[in-house]
Amino acid sequence: MKPSLLLYIHGFNSSPLSHKANVMKEYCAQHRPDIKVVVPQLPCFPQQASELLLELVHQYQDDYHIGLVGSSLGGYMSMWLNGKFGFKAVLVNPAVKPYELLLDYLGEQENLYTHERYTLEAHHVDELRSLDTPYLVNPADFWLLQQTEDEILDYRQAVAKFALAKQTIEEGGDHSFIDFERYPKQIIEFLSL
Repeated sequence: MKPSLLLYIHGFNSSPLSHKANVMKEYCAQHRPDIKVVVPQLPCFPQQASELLLELVHQYQDDYHIGLVGSSLGGYMSMWLNGKFGFKAVLVNPAVKPYELLLDYLGEQENLYTHERYTLEAHHVDELRSLDTPYLVNPADFWLLQQTEDEILDYRQAVAKFALAKQTIEEGGDHSFIDFERYPKQIIEFLSL
């Protein structure tokens, strides 16, 4: 049986230093040191980010059983990887239609963690749209963790998209997903890692 690998995919203008990424890393270090945890710093632009994710999958898929955790835009990228490879995924307040949302973010950007400055242009939104997963091949591959007071995304889009998947919808909260610390053990179990 292959050893397990958790691929955590962070969101827009985030990094491996995000709180949820650290919660997963710390949980695995303390309770499941047998799981390899990979949290890449994704490039700012969708095509480059997708290429890096494909490189990582190709690097590890022969030797590891891979499970995904995707937050916000990382949830969107996790849907895309599931469509290509069938990996199970836990999506935390995922972006369902980020190509619509990011139209409001065109222009100068700064990553809050890395302080990298870059310019988001219309063709980058097109790159994002090209990664869209119009329907889920196997809804049972997904677990949606969603809080209703997400100030960035309309939580109802995710609830509708994952209607046939496992869902945990919590009243209140915010886009960061408050008290995420409650879930690592269940996430690892769902991903069969």
